[in-house]
Amino acid sequence: MQKKFVTNLALLLSLNLLIKTFWVFGIDREMQIAVGTEDYGLYFALFNFSFLMNILLDFGITNFNNKNIAQNNHLLTKHFSSLTVLKFSLAVLYIVITLVSGWLIGYDERLMRLLLWLGFNQFLISLIMYLRSNLAGLHLFRTDSFISVLDRTIMIVICLFLLYGDVIIKMDIMYYVYAQTAGYLLTAGITFIIVVSKTETLRLKLSWPFSLMILKKSFPFAILVLLMTFYNRIDTVMLERMLPEKEGAFQSGIYAQGYRFLDATNMIAFLFSGLLLPIFSRMIKFKDSVEQLVKLAFTLLITPAIVIGTACFYYQGEIMELLYSTSYANEAVSVFAILMLCFIPISTTYIFGTLLTANGNLKELNIMAASGMLINVLLNLILIPYYKSFGSAVASLATQLVMAIIQVLIVQRSFRFRVNKRLIGILILYTTGVILIGYTSKYVHGNWMVCFLIMIITCGLWAFITRLISIRGMMRILKYG
Repeated sequence: MQKKFVTNLALLLSLNLLIKTFWVFGIDREMQIAVGTEDYGLYFALFNFSFLMNILLDFGITNFNNKNIAQNNHLLTKHFSSLTVLKFSLAVLYIVITLVSGWLIGYDERLMRLLLWLGFNQFLISLIMYLRSNLAGLHLFRTDSFISVLDRTIMIVICLFLLYGDVIIKMDIMYYVYAQTAGYLLTAGITFIIVVSKTETLRLKLSWPFSLMILKKSFPFAILVLLMTFYNRIDTVMLERMLPEKEGAFQSGIYAQGYRFLDATNMIAFLFSGLLLPIFSRMIKFKDSVEQLVKLAFTLLITPAIVIGTACFYYQGEIMELLYSTSYANEAVSVFAILMLCFIPISTTYIFGTLLTANGNLKELNIMAASGMLINVLLNLILIPYYKSFGSAVASLATQLVMAIIQVLIVQRSFRFRVNKRLIGILILYTTGVILIGYTSKYVHGNWMVCFLIMIITCGLWAFITRLISIRGMMRILKYG
């Protein structure tokens, strides 16, 4: 299992780093510059608002299906038809509630139209994730890896044409949204065809008894996703609504500038969890020990997380100046630095939270997520009026740190893992070294990009010197795992 995890992770990361990194920095960044910080800020706030009720699209079905198909491959044909129809039924409910919620908090006609299209895109994203959960459950990781970048690949082609094809006089944010719709729609269609080819028969018919049974089983997943979505996505919605109209949109745009790099790095952690959930689920079913895989996945993810978070903190001004040519970048520097530190606790939660999900510790996870939502909302209410987007970033970092610590403690208690004092000691030593390496590199005379690269390379070598990552261990996994 460890060999399968590592080899498929390598393919998944390679594809996603290539395509999605270009999307975030080559397309999304250019779109923000083209439409302006305020318009993009409105889009970003509404994009996150469309996420808040996202659970109504899925109701925990995707996580449940991923785990269920991984443990019982033969159920794909039996469940696929009813679950697909159920997904479309839930989409109608989601669109209605999202639009009503938008109207209640005061969105005007223009924003409601934007919200409608963003809501439709959320449905397509949810549909793709559900279809991919079948591929992951069947352990078709290679196919899933290519599907994971198909939507962005299509969008990149369309957006490059919009940005540089001289077909429009002035870029409008709606063109960006339409391009996303096209990418998601085509990807959903292709993935549907692939999944259908793996089923024995297909009759799209809604079975109410079966659907109610699935919704009942999925309910704990649904509550968990709802609570986690709120504490991860509420920041920009509160920024845009709590501050005066133009100031709120502007501060949301500033937050988006700082968040963009975190969004790109979060992709790595998200891909880890996508691979780990079906593997953990199957190992737990057959009572295989997951301790070594947890340690492997954690060290592989926390190592670059510490380096990236620290490097971005030290080189915050230089990176933001490189990414954005406008003066607004200066205001986003401190937001960017704080948000990038979030990558360290987020990476931790993606490993330990996935293990708890696979193990069915949903009561503990829901209590934790409810606490996270409460902490995040309260901190935002206190900090936004005084510190605006910077205050929102601080609220996010505090929430993520608390959530990471709680999940590690729950895992240690639930699985009775021994406290690995050696690993903790190495992590402290490694982190201290990274901080010192970053501080030293900052004051080396010369081009900052060269200094940044020297820091990354040195920190990589330091990981092997401290034996946080072992070449021999990796080779053993690949050869005998």
